[in-house]
Amino acid sequence: MPLQLLPATAQAFAKRSPPSIVLNSKVEPWLTQTLKRVNKIKRPLNSVPQHFRCLTETLGHDNAMWALCSIMLPKAPDSELRRDSDPLVEGLFNFQLLHVEAYVVHVDMVSQNEVAFKLTTDTIDMLIEYHKEIFSVDTAATTPWDWPEKDAQLKKLQDEFVQAANRFVFRTGVRALEGMEEDGAGELLEGRSLEVQTAITNLFSPLMPPPPRIVDVIHPQQQLLPNPELTGNWWAPAPMLNTQPGPVDSWRVLPSTPSPTATSCSDNQSNGFWPDMNFSNVQLPSPTPSFSMPFTSAPSHFYSSPECMAPIPVMPLPSQLPHCGGDMGMGGFNDFGWSQSSFAPHYATAI
Repeated sequence: MPLQLLPATAQAFAKRSPPSIVLNSKVEPWLTQTLKRVNKIKRPLNSVPQHFRCLTETLGHDNAMWALCSIMLPKAPDSELRRDSDPLVEGLFNFQLLHVEAYVVHVDMVSQNEVAFKLTTDTIDMLIEYHKEIFSVDTAATTPWDWPEKDAQLKKLQDEFVQAANRFVFRTGVRALEGMEEDGAGELLEGRSLEVQTAITNLFSPLMPPPPRIVDVIHPQQQLLPNPELTGNWWAPAPMLNTQPGPVDSWRVLPSTPSPTATSCSDNQSNGFWPDMNFSNVQLPSPTPSFSMPFTSAPSHFYSSPECMAPIPVMPLPSQLPHCGGDMGMGGFNDFGWSQSSFAPHYATAI
């Protein structure tokens, strides 16, 4: 979007001077007809410089004032207005009509195709007076509470409104010049007055109270040390827990060495081994249960309890037998359950 530059005459607090006009290489027919209609003296309008000169003199005339809009404003603060049952009487005595007037400061018919209006000094003074004497009083009265900076904020709003009113410039399409009358005066047509009224109303900013301050909540410091006034001994020693294991049954105690091999199922239940050991005074904790296979309903030929079988007798080797001389009679072998037939040769000895 190209920059929308305005001349120095459109700045705040600037004095009025002839407007700056930029025309295209070809003048629009509606502009030629408008200039011929508003000029009492017939002037030739056959070229662009002639249109430029005529438009500059017409809009730069002292009487070339444009009525942008009219705003209904109260004459006094709300507390001083007259109260009457007839609304017509209240309207006549309590309200006034402010005519917003302006003059042309810029005409661009090349890039932006717009015309810019600036408020007259009288209009600016009336708006500032209304803001200070009526609007500020009503705004302060309608605020439900007071704060220390309230007066300073009202003063700041008034100063900001003075700056905004002097900087106010209304821009609209260049076809607005069709409402031009004699001596360069005119009024806005085609609903443009409502746009001006809305723009001026937005200049009146309300008085906003300050936001609530954040208050730090200070919590009371918690007492870390014990209160001596409280009853009871805070530092009493903790009771000792009884770690001595409880008595266990003697049949639950497992010996530290493996038991000898039993020869039959009945030998497992006998107490013939270790007859001298007394288990009455031994107190040991129960052993930790070992992992057991969970029960399953598998066939019995896959999972069966081991049967009690008699151990195979250990037979001594020949090298472990005692030697009693050069020969050993067969009687020695018979003592160990061997017979002569056990060593009989399976074949005849050759002679």
